[in-house]
Amino acid sequence: MPTHAQTKFLPYRPDQLFDLVADVARYPEFLPWCLATRVRHREDGFMIADLTVGFKMFRERYTSHVTLERPHAIHVRHLDGPFRYLNNHWRFIPEPERGGTMIDFYVDFEFRSRVLQAAIGVVFNEAVRLMVSAFERRAAKVYSPAVARPAASVVTPPLPTPGT
Repeated sequence: MPTHAQTKFLPYRPDQLFDLVADVARYPEFLPWCLATRVRHREDGFMIADLTVGFKMFRERYTSHVTLERPHAIHVRHLDGPFRYLNNHWRFIPEPERGGTMIDFYVDFEFRSRVLQAAIGVVFNEAVRLMVSAFERRAAKVYSPAVARPAASVVTPPLPTPGT
């Protein structure tokens, strides 16, 4: 059914991008159509998470098993909800010569509902591109040089004294 694969270079370290994608609790702050999240269970190397997504008249909650292979990959598999199946992965491939990371993103799913499948099928590729772009904007916000630079490194020149 619908699949989407995308690779993109970003000027951040693999561990930074891994942390950003693994921080499921913050998805509603920046991810389109993500209304709520809840991490049910977390252990070293995996978590079980609920996501509530909504678009126009559709609102669905689903549960996923998320395998965390820090800092190289995140794999998501559907456990419960509106999907017949859902599989996706994020791979973070270091590119030190370019000063960043190549992201390899892939998603493949099928809804149980034919109505929902038909509705998302029309906009699927654009919706996935928007989601990947949302992660890219989030990385720029969280890891921009102004955010990453310690406050002590900012030097304010002294004000001129009157008469000089």
